[in-house]
Amino acid sequence: MKRTFFNAISLMCIGVTLLSCSSDDGPECAEDFTGELTANEEKLVGEWVLSDIVAAKELDLTDDDTDNASKNLFEQYEECARDAAYTFESDRTFTYEIGKNAEDCDNPVTSTGTWELISQNLSLAASCTVQATTLEFNEDSSAFTFSEIYNVTEVTGTVVQTRIDFTYTLAP
Repeated sequence: MKRTFFNAISLMCIGVTLLSCSSDDGPECAEDFTGELTANEEKLVGEWVLSDIVAAKELDLTDDDTDNASKNLFEQYEECARDAAYTFESDRTFTYEIGKNAEDCDNPVTSTGTWELISQNLSLAASCTVQATTLEFNEDSSAFTFSEIYNVTEVTGTVVQTRIDFTYTLAP
């Protein structure tokens, strides 16, 4: 259950919807972002590693026969699920990877596309879609956080609606 929930969150976070785009009858695909980076965008170039996942409500996602609800979802995931990173390049391409560095990950995920950052709004174009998310950077722009509301199914089967904050930290 943990893996299913995390994979769903990961895919929603990066806005990758697996749609088939066809120039015959289907919708037009979103165009890639192009052009020189602005000074504001340059702070995003690099690898950003998932460093925290926090829910507004306590949740129990661990199948360990113990009621140990916590707001810290990052601690409740296995190593492969916590191993997630965005890499933003200066040519406006990005890569999002899950399970890249952790050992023995069964279902590594890699998604690619293009990006732009206007003010605090990050837009990612991938798989014929564009997903926009508002980022909050820390004081020295070495970490950013974004939030979404999710319906989360706990290990007991209870569905809880809560805000979840994802934090990514710039790798050295």
